[in-house]
Amino acid sequence: MSYYLNSENHLDPGPIYVRENGQLHMVNLALDGVKSSLQKPRPFRLFPKGFSVELCMNREDDTAQKEKTDHFIFTYTREGNLRYSAKSLFSLVLGFISDNVDHIDSLIGFPEQIAEKLFSAAEARQKFTEPGAGLRALQKFTEAYGSLVLCSLCLRNRYLVISEKLEEIKSFRELTCLDLSCCKLGDEHELLEHLTNEALSSVTQLHLKDNCLSDAGVRKMTAPVRVMKRGLANLTLLDLSCNPEITDAGIGYLFSFRKLNCLDISGTGLKDIKAIKHKLQTHIGLVHSKVPLKEFDHSNCKTEGWADQIVLQWERVTSEAVKPRETGEPRTAAQHFYGKRARTEAPVKCALADTHMNSSEKLQFYKEKAPDCHGPLLKREAVSSQESKKSKKRAFEEPEKEQSNSSQSSKQKYVCLAVEDWDLLNSY
Repeated sequence: MSYYLNSENHLDPGPIYVRENGQLHMVNLALDGVKSSLQKPRPFRLFPKGFSVELCMNREDDTAQKEKTDHFIFTYTREGNLRYSAKSLFSLVLGFISDNVDHIDSLIGFPEQIAEKLFSAAEARQKFTEPGAGLRALQKFTEAYGSLVLCSLCLRNRYLVISEKLEEIKSFRELTCLDLSCCKLGDEHELLEHLTNEALSSVTQLHLKDNCLSDAGVRKMTAPVRVMKRGLANLTLLDLSCNPEITDAGIGYLFSFRKLNCLDISGTGLKDIKAIKHKLQTHIGLVHSKVPLKEFDHSNCKTEGWADQIVLQWERVTSEAVKPRETGEPRTAAQHFYGKRARTEAPVKCALADTHMNSSEKLQFYKEKAPDCHGPLLKREAVSSQESKKSKKRAFEEPEKEQSNSSQSSKQKYVCLAVEDWDLLNSY
C-alpha cells in the first residue's frame, strides 16, 4: 500500500522535447528523484484517478419515508452474472405519476390505454388503500372512465368492507350488477339511499338478499321510480329473498319496475301468496317459476373491471385490522408467513340463507317471452290488411280517447302519492 502512495507523490511528466534549428531533441532529466520514479514500474489502474462508484440503494428514513426510485432492472445471465439495465422513460414517468396519483387534477380526455396502465401501477403500489388519498385518486378515475373502472361489484358477506370503505364504494359509477347479499344493511343505511342516485341508474341486477329490509326500506328504494321516473328504472333482476319483514304491502311498491324480468321474494313475510302472484302477473307480467332460476345464482355477479383487485385489497386490510392473532403451530405459522401455504378461511354463511336453501317452496318469478308467429305468408298478409283497415278507423277515435285517458291518468298520479312519498321527495 505504501508503494502506491509513494508512487502517487512523484507523477511521471513523460518525455520532454525541445525544437532547435528545425529539429526535435529529447531533453534528459537530471533530477535524481524523478529518475528514480521513472525507473519504478507504474501501478496498474483500471479506472482514472478521479473515478468513483456509488451504489444507490433504496433508503427509508424512520422519521420521513422517502419515495422509492428504482431506476434499474436487475437480471441474471445464463452464466450467472448480474446484469442491470435502465428502465424506459415511460415506465419511470408512469411510476412517478402513480406515486402521486391523488394530486392529479383531472383525467377527462386522457387516453384509456395509458389510463389503464396508470391505474394498474397505482393499484400495485396499493395507493387506493390509503385513507384520504385513495378516495381522491379513485374519484379521478371513476369520473373520467365510469364503467371501465368497474362494471360489476360483488360485496357479498363483506359488511366490514362496506363500513370501512363506504365513500370509496359510493364513488363507483355506471354499475350494471351490484350484489349486497348478507350484509345486514337495514332500512336506514346510507348505501341503500345511495342506490336511488342517478349515478346508479344503470344498475340492471340488484341482489339484496338477507339485509334486514322491511316495507319501509322497499318504499324508500322505489320512491324515485314511482314518483319521478328515475333511479332504478332500468332494473331487470331483483333479489329480496330472506327478508322476513317485507310483507304484502312492500311487494306492492315493486310494481313500478316495469322492466323487471326476474324477481325472488322467497323467505319474506308474505301472507296472501296467491294474490301476490296474480298482481305480479297482471301488473308486470311475471310468472311464478316452479324450477329454481339460474339468474339468481350468485356466481353470475362478480367484480369486473380495472378495480377488480381493489376490493380484495380492501378486504385484506380490514380483515387484518379486526382479525385476532393466530394461535397455530409454529411450522404452519412459518409457512403462512413465507407464503408457502395459502390461508384457507371458512366462508361466512347466512343463517337465513341456509333455511331458504332447505325450504321447499321458492317464490321466484320470471317474465315469459312473447311467442313468435310462424304461420303461412298468406295468413300474415290477410292479418296485416285487416289491421291496416282497423288502424284507419282507430285513427279518428284515438284523439278523443287520449284526451279522456290523459285526464284520468293525471288524476291517478295525484291519487297514488301518499304523505310518506312526499316526505321522501322532500328529503331528496
